[in-house]
Amino acid sequence: MQILLVMIGGFLGAIGRFSVGEWFNPNQGFPFGTLLVNLIGCFLLGWLLTFMSRRSKNYSYLTLFLGTGVIGSFTTFSTFSVETIQLFKQGLVVLGLLYVLISIFFGLLLAYLGSKLA
Repeated sequence: MQILLVMIGGFLGAIGRFSVGEWFNPNQGFPFGTLLVNLIGCFLLGWLLTFMSRRSKNYSYLTLFLGTGVIGSFTTFSTFSVETIQLFKQGLVVLGLLYVLISIFFGLLLAYLGSKLA
């Protein structure tokens, strides 16, 4: 049952990530789509895990479905890493460093805000 929940959630999250990436990522340049899904994912996971940990009921199946499945496949560290390397290879070192700094700083900030709102 757990694997099925993660699989269905992962399917939905991957479709969401693909859709956002297609909508916001240009062929070259700054990877806005990946940045957007990762920041949204940081906020949502921060909120979800805090919200679920404060409930008296056991929501492990919902956490697996939403957290590991949907949000886990919606966000992408590997694409972030490859896009950063691509920016560096294109000579866009400042843009690559900006991408890294924005991703880390705002990712942590949004995870914190999500947990506070829960």
